[in-house]
Amino acid sequence: MGNWLFKSEPEVFSYADLEGEKKKTTHWEGVRNYQARNMLRDQIKLGDRVFFYHSNCPEPGIVGIAEVVKEGYPDHTAFDAKARYYDEKSVADKPRWYMVDIRAVRALQRVIPLSELKAQEKLDGLALIRRGNRLSVLPVSDAHWQEILALEPVA
Repeated sequence: MGNWLFKSEPEVFSYADLEGEKKKTTHWEGVRNYQARNMLRDQIKLGDRVFFYHSNCPEPGIVGIAEVVKEGYPDHTAFDAKARYYDEKSVADKPRWYMVDIRAVRALQRVIPLSELKAQEKLDGLALIRRGNRLSVLPVSDAHWQEILALEPVA
């Protein structure tokens, strides 16, 4: 089983929005970075765990946990000229972009803010806190997953 961190701006799609979806499930569309696309297409597997991270907001941080319920498949929003994530160079017989489906597992007891994650020595090497890393899909090691969960309870 793999572990991941998916970033979303809460103004666009929040963890609460995911919980409000039918069956608490949605497709993770709109990724338009080739490195992140390759992870969605090739590495993220059914049953993988996902930290849901709110970015570009007053308090960026991990807010919930989701799971992958459908492995990578072509992002249909790239084919729709009226869609927000349309890409005229992506066609159905040769898709350029991929997505996965995720389902909400649970909201965290509290937001674990980026500032707190950066302060943890045991999280050295976590892709999220590496300088210059702006990908919206990031791998998380088993050790880092456990360390982050250990931060959750309110002190």
